[in-house]
Amino acid sequence: MLTPDQKVGGNSGMAQARSKTVALPAIVDLDALDPIRDELIDAIESGPVKVKGAAVERVATNALFMLMSAAETARRNNFAFAVTEPSEPFRLAVERLGLSGEFAAIMEG
Repeated sequence: MLTPDQKVGGNSGMAQARSKTVALPAIVDLDALDPIRDELIDAIESGPVKVKGAAVERVATNALFMLMSAAETARRNNFAFAVTEPSEPFRLAVERLGLSGEFAAIMEG
């Protein structure tokens, strides 16, 4: 039997979704993408996501595109997505690749 605050077919976990943080390593290259992608997929499926970029010393173009894709997936799932504390090398890579516009909405700090 359902209690008054339960709904048939409702997702009670949505209301209680807690933000998850994914910390990027110093080198975000092709070798690092698979584990980061897997962590992002798990995080995006459960709620808001913060990607901490403070440690990044070098970031591959593919990694930036993966983050853009993750941000779009989070948006479609109605969850917040942010890259927090982006390092100077991270910011420079975004700028050099002409992705400032795409990252403007998701970068914090």
